[in-house]
Amino acid sequence: MKHTTTPQTRRGRGPARRIGRSLALVLPVVLVLSGTLAVTHVNWSGNPSGPVLTAADTALSDSASKADARAPQDVLRDQLLTELQEEDPGVALTHLQQAVDDRPSLARHCTSIARALGRAAVRVYGPTRAQSFARPVCDTSFASGVTAAHR
Repeated sequence: MKHTTTPQTRRGRGPARRIGRSLALVLPVVLVLSGTLAVTHVNWSGNPSGPVLTAADTALSDSASKADARAPQDVLRDQLLTELQEEDPGVALTHLQQAVDDRPSLARHCTSIARALGRAAVRVYGPTRAQSFARPVCDTSFASGVTAAHR
């Protein structure tokens, strides 16, 4: 006596097997085509607000976009130098530390920014008063910038 729980089909080929075979043939083609179309519609130029560009348009606009775009550390340096002149070096150093804490990618530029702030502080406040604003931001690079500008 047989005790099977699944009914047997006559030929062993049901509709699920035919659907599976069809998907096995069609699905890879669909995935490759959709992937190719997705890659062609990605904005590779780095300008998120602009329309989708072709390769020829990208080559022409590369030089213009590099001239317009500034590195984040350069923007931060300019902001902090302006802040140093408008307020005082202590505020600029505090904001430098906050910027480095918020964006760790700026940490490698912290030393050069702090030195630039130190040199600017000597020009604005003189060496003695500029040194009074020194803080342990970026391994005391501000103080080394003050010393370098004072020599």
